[in-house]
Amino acid sequence: MTSSGAIAGHGVAFRLSLTSKPASFETSMIGSRVLRRFRRFLFSMCFSRCFILKWVMAALAATVPVFLSSWGAAAQQADGPHIAFKERNAKNWADQDKAINAKLAALEQRFGKKPNIVYILTDDIGWGELGWQGGGKHRGAPTPALDKMAMEGQRFWSAYAEPSCTPTRIAIMTGRHPVRTGLLSVLWPGQDDGLSPEEVTIAEILSEAGYDTAMWGKWHLGELPKHAPENQGFDYAYYGLFNGAPDWWQASFENNTGTYPFADFPGNEEYLKRTGIDLSVAGYVGEKDKGRKPIEGVAGVLSPERQEAFENESIQQMTTWIKERASGDKPFFIYWPSYAVQVSASKEFLNAPGVDRSNRQASFMAMHNKHVQQLLDTLKETGIAENTLVVWYSDNGPMYAFYPTAGYTLLRGGKGDVLEGGVRVPAMAWWPGTIKPGQDPNDVLHVTDLFTTAARLAGATDKIPDDRITDGIDQTSLLLNGEGKSRRNFIAHYSGGVLGALRYDDFKVHIKAAHGGLPGMDFYNIKRDPGEKYGALYAGLFAVTPIQMTMRQHMGRIKEFPHRKPEVAEEAQLTPHD
Repeated sequence: MTSSGAIAGHGVAFRLSLTSKPASFETSMIGSRVLRRFRRFLFSMCFSRCFILKWVMAALAATVPVFLSSWGAAAQQADGPHIAFKERNAKNWADQDKAINAKLAALEQRFGKKPNIVYILTDDIGWGELGWQGGGKHRGAPTPALDKMAMEGQRFWSAYAEPSCTPTRIAIMTGRHPVRTGLLSVLWPGQDDGLSPEEVTIAEILSEAGYDTAMWGKWHLGELPKHAPENQGFDYAYYGLFNGAPDWWQASFENNTGTYPFADFPGNEEYLKRTGIDLSVAGYVGEKDKGRKPIEGVAGVLSPERQEAFENESIQQMTTWIKERASGDKPFFIYWPSYAVQVSASKEFLNAPGVDRSNRQASFMAMHNKHVQQLLDTLKETGIAENTLVVWYSDNGPMYAFYPTAGYTLLRGGKGDVLEGGVRVPAMAWWPGTIKPGQDPNDVLHVTDLFTTAARLAGATDKIPDDRITDGIDQTSLLLNGEGKSRRNFIAHYSGGVLGALRYDDFKVHIKAAHGGLPGMDFYNIKRDPGEKYGALYAGLFAVTPIQMTMRQHMGRIKEFPHRKPEVAEEAQLTPHD
C-alpha cells in the first residue's frame, strides 16, 4: 500500500511517496510491546549512535500510543517528533524536573508568588545584528544595554521564529504554528480576519493562573474587537493595529518628490472613498471587560512620527505599571512587541554617536536599547529582578525592501523566507540569580516554546488545551540548567500553509519539487553551514527514509488534530503564503 503526504516548498507543491502505512496512533498494545523490544535490540547494536538510526527510532517511537501518555501531567498534545524525543529522554527529564520543581518552589517561597514574566518581541532584527553577535556599533547600530543583558544571562545562537511578523505573533501567543490556527497571512488595514477567539493565548492561561497581564506594542493580530488583546486575556493593552508600512502611506502621498516608498497611495480621504477603509485610528487602549478607545495624540495617528511617540509612551507606562505591582500579591506578565525596528527613524537618536544616519532603523535600535535598559533598571530598583524572567526575541529576519534603512543578517535570506536568514534570529534570556550569566548555548529554541515555558513557570500547564496540537516545548530546563538541556530537536518551518523546511538536530532539509523520481530536497548540516551555502541532495540520501518517517509523524498528528479553518476562505486571500 502506498500513501502520500502533500507538501510544498518555496511555492512548489509535490508529494512524498511513502512506501508503508502512515504512522498511526491506534497501534495495538501487542504491537507496542514488539516495537519497544525492537527498539531496545537496535539500540544495543554497536552502531546505535548513528544519525539514521536515531531518526528511525524517533519515527518508530511516535507510533506507539503509550508514549502519548508519557508526555507528562500537562494536558498538552505535542507534535509526533516531540513525543518521540520525550520518550527517549523520559527518565533523564523526570530527574531534571524534580530539581527544577524544587528550585522554583524555593523561589516562590522566597518571594511569596510565582515568577514575573516579561517577553520582549522586536521587529525585523536579523541574526548577527546585535553587538554580541558581531553587529551593534560595528554596523552603526550600537546596542550596549542589549549586549549587557545578553552577557548577564543566556544568549541563544540557535533561536528560531516564524518567517514574518503576524505568524510569529500567533506563535508566541498560542504556542502553535500559525498554519494550525487558520491565520496564515500578514494582516493589512481593513481586513476582517485575525486571531480566532477559539485559540487560547498565553495571556488567558496566565490570567487564569492569577497573573496580572498587560501588553504594549504592535498587536497585528486583527482589528475587530473579537481579535483585540483586551478580549484575548490581557487586563490592559496599549497597542497599535498595524505594522510600520501604513505610517508612511499618507506621508508618501503628501510628499511631492515621488521618492517616498508608497508614492502611488491616493491619500487617506480618497482611499476611504474608494475602499471604505478608514485609517484614522492607528491603535487603542483596551481594558478587559471595559472595551477600548483610540489612542490620542501623535502615538495614535498614522505618520512617520507615530512609532517613536508610541514607544516613548509605552516605556513610561510600563515602568509605572511595574512599580505599582512590584510589592503586590500577584505576579505579572508583560508582552512587549516593540515597534523596534519598523522603517521609521528616531529623532532623538538619529544623530547620536555611532549611529548610521542613513539607516534610519539604526536610530530606532538605539532608542530601543535605551528603553530596555529602563525596564531592567526598574526591575532592579523595585527589588524584583531576581523573581522576573525577561526574554528578548526578534520576530523574523531583516526586511531589505527599504535598504539601507533595514536590519541585517549574516545568513542567507531574510524576512518571509524559511532560509536561516528569515527564521533564525537573535534571542536572549535574563533572570538574575536563576539563569547563570555568560552562557551562549547552541541549543535549538523556537518562539512557540515561550508559550509552554511561561505556563510551566506559572504552574499552569494543566490549562493548556488538550483538543489541539501545541508546538511549544517547555524549555525551563534550558533556562535553569544551561547548554545541552533543550528539550527540542525538531522544527517544522512553515510559510503560510506550505511546509518549506525541516530541522532535526544539526540537519536541515529544504523541501523542493521532486525531479525524475529523485527526492525533492536540499540537505544541510546547519551547524557546520549556518549560511546554507553547501546544500545538496546526494549528501543526504542516507536521510531520505528517516525524513519521510518524520514527516509521517508530523502529518499523522495533523490528521488526528486538523488545522483550524481560516476565518476568511483561503481562495479569497491574495497572499496565503506570507
